[in-house]
Amino acid sequence: MTGLSIISAQLSGLPLGLFLILLNAPFVYFGYKKFGRAFAFYSVIGIVALALMTFVHFPNGFTDVPILAAVFGGMIVGIGVGIVVRYGGIIDGADTIAVLIDRETMFSVSEAIMVINGFIITIAGFVFGWEQALYSLIAYFVAHKAIHVAVEGIDESRCVWVVSMDIRKIGKEINELIKEPVTYVKESNPGDREPHGIMLVVITRFEEQKVKNAIRAIDPKAYIVMTDAHEIVGKISENSLYREANL
Repeated sequence: MTGLSIISAQLSGLPLGLFLILLNAPFVYFGYKKFGRAFAFYSVIGIVALALMTFVHFPNGFTDVPILAAVFGGMIVGIGVGIVVRYGGIIDGADTIAVLIDRETMFSVSEAIMVINGFIITIAGFVFGWEQALYSLIAYFVAHKAIHVAVEGIDESRCVWVVSMDIRKIGKEINELIKEPVTYVKESNPGDREPHGIMLVVITRFEEQKVKNAIRAIDPKAYIVMTDAHEIVGKISENSLYREANL
């Protein structure tokens, strides 16, 4: 909607801020119906703030080099959009659709925003010229990456799930190896229908290979799942144990 507002302001000569509010209003209402009052409230704050800031543009930017403006402008835009989306609001109506896509499909907020802006950039090419559209494409590619970092976080931790008959032995070895507590989600019990045990531990990327080697040394057939852990809140107490897993 910001891109369409810029195009509309260019063609009509009316203030950009006016189009930002008018074009985003339906999406704020849609967000209110779909995501609740808090989402709409924070979205209104973001959009109105953005519209008001368009009236205080600097006469000259920090650089006159288009590629630098595209890269650093895209980075700033992406971080700003990502922070607002992460904490429950939007500054562009299309973000509402992006958040809905993120919740209902396998695509992330940043991927949805990138696709939506691709269509807008194509339209902008006819209005401002294709060279400017290509610079915009660079800016939004950078913004796409920055949004992902801002929404998902920059934590480099890894979440490791281990399924094995020797889960206690593996947990003890990992605990001694990297000095991090492990959580036993399910104990090993040969008498159960599912006799294997399940364990969870959070490690850094630098510890990934030595943890895998330690697990394989104890149980070559252990089932290991490693995923990115974008945000770690709190700390698990050492050797905490949950007898039953409600997963």
